[in-house]
Amino acid sequence: MMHESETSGIHPWGSCPTGWNCGLITTLQAEVEETLKRLQSQKGVQGIIVVNTEGIPIKSTMDNPTTTQYANLMHNFILKARSTVREIDPQNDLTFLRIRSKKNEIMVAPDKDYFLIVIQNPTE
Repeated sequence: MMHESETSGIHPWGSCPTGWNCGLITTLQAEVEETLKRLQSQKGVQGIIVVNTEGIPIKSTMDNPTTTQYANLMHNFILKARSTVREIDPQNDLTFLRIRSKKNEIMVAPDKDYFLIVIQNPTE
């Protein structure tokens, strides 16, 4: 989970380090927060999780046990899916994954540094 200092726009060390564009960082954080709020407001969305490349959840709208479970399992699944796509065609890469089960739908948008996981009830 993100620490308060990481989400509030206040640099965790108290001031902006030399060479950093903290205004840009704060703006990007605000844009990410707005995007997550917009996704969460969509009909049927049960939760959103942002996971780093190590499988560690860094932002979530779900409770900790559920977040941890989805982050761990989906991280492993995405790595395998990405590997499979690249094995079929080394010039290709996984850009989106959608899994639909009887109870819900899990959509994952992998990026270079993060995975965005959205869990929704497709019948709502």
